[in-house]
Parts: sequence; C-alpha cells; structure tokens
Amino acid sequence: MKRSEVFFAASAGLVLLVSGNGAIAAANSDPSWPCVQRKVPELSIGQVWNGPDIPETAKNWDTDPKIDDLVGEISARRNPLDVAQKQIVEFAGGLPKEQVNDKMLMLFQGVFDTLNREREQVMSGISRYADKQRDMAEDLRKEASTVDAMRAKPDADPEELDRANERLTWETRIYDERVHSLTYVCEVPTIIEQRLYGLSKTIQQTIMKP
Repeated sequence: MKRSEVFFAASAGLVLLVSGNGAIAAANSDPSWPCVQRKVPELSIGQVWNGPDIPETAKNWDTDPKIDDLVGEISARRNPLDVAQKQIVEFAGGLPKEQVNDKMLMLFQGVFDTLNREREQVMSGISRYADKQRDMAEDLRKEASTVDAMRAKPDADPEELDRANERLTWETRIYDERVHSLTYVCEVPTIIEQRLYGLSKTIQQTIMKP
C-alpha cells in the first residue's frame, strides 16, 4: 500500500461516521446526522413532565426576576445537578403556600424553554461540525490522490513529495482528532435531556396537591 493510502486508510472508518452511510444513518431519519444517538430535533413537555397542566401564564416566567435568575442558575451545566435541585427545594420552601404551584410551574416552563433551546443550539452546532468534516474528508481524498500521482512520476521531486506526505499526515491527524471530539459532543444533547428530566422531577415534587 502506498504511503498516502496508509495515511488516509487510518481514517477510513471514521469517514463513515460523518458520511451519512451505514448503521448510523439507518438509525436516524436525517441521513446527515453524525451521531449514534437518534436525532430528536425538539423535546416536548410531555416527555419530561408528569405534573399538572402548564398554564399559558407560565410562559411569562422571564417577567419574574427571581424566577428568571433561578432558571439561569439551575439550568447551567456548570452547576452540579444536586446543588440545582437543592436550590429548587429552597426556593419553593420560601414561597407563600398560595403561590407555590403558580411559581413552580413558571419555573418549570423556564427551565424547559432554556434547556430545550440550548439543546437545539448544540444540535445545530453538531450538524455544522459534521458538514465541515465531510468537506475535510473530501479534501483529504483529493490530496491523497494528488500525492499518489506525484509518487507515480519517475521524475518526482523527493523533497516536494515528502512535504506533501507530511502535510497529508498532519491534516489527517487533525481530521481524526475532530472526529474524536465529535463523539464527545454527540453526548451533550443527552446530558442536557438528563438534566432537564432531573430538574423537572424535583420541581414536580414541590407541587402542592389540592
């Protein structure tokens, strides 16, 4: 096998990850989606909430400064989930009983809107990342063919060929590292979903039954 083929063959299996082919594409309705996890573009409230119906007024959650601030704090992934859940319980405990349900339903709506929007942004970023990977894969194929053509020439300049090989090796390494990074990034939507579910469950537990 030619050297340029060796370099590019190392990435052959990884190219499939972002090419939209194979089992991954079969598992998703969007053939361009690069993640093993199924693509669900948008979450619904029913997927994470088993409590009472959310009133229309809850959509105005960001008009309440305290709820707006708390939504930002507990939605942030840098804030450990158990800490965020404790903040929810403490907030509910400090409310007058007649306000608990209305305020907590507003809090849930805020958390849902915030994390669902963040999840959508992450998924859009993943799709853009995968598009760039496909472009890079095509560029690598062309460059590998160019190197092979140079090598086939009897009068090829050895120094120029070495430079081309080194460039191909370096660009292939960058491509591979980006694929590995994509694997980790693909976990982020699931992490957000898990956080949303955990926060929703805690909020639901604060709701006072009639």
